[in-house]
Amino acid sequence: MATSKAATFYSLAVLLALLLTISLTEGRLTLVVRKASSPICKTVYGVKSGDTCFAVAQVFHLTAFEFSAINPNLDCDKLFVGQWLCITGDA
Repeated sequence: MATSKAATFYSLAVLLALLLTISLTEGRLTLVVRKASSPICKTVYGVKSGDTCFAVAQVFHLTAFEFSAINPNLDCDKLFVGQWLCITGDA
């Protein structure tokens, strides 16, 4: 009986050690964080009176997603004349 309990305890300890090792390995694999790359602007446009983000994006055939990706910190409610907007680039 004691041998059976010892064998069960040993098997349980090995199983827990294996599960802990797998858990730690999986955790390290999923915690790989890639640094977000900064958009690279190739061409800019100077805002003129009356311009909106939507209008500029339409003129240069950009979707809202593309425009936002190459102008990530832009507040479209606060455009000002002379402000540079990126119209071509890599996000």
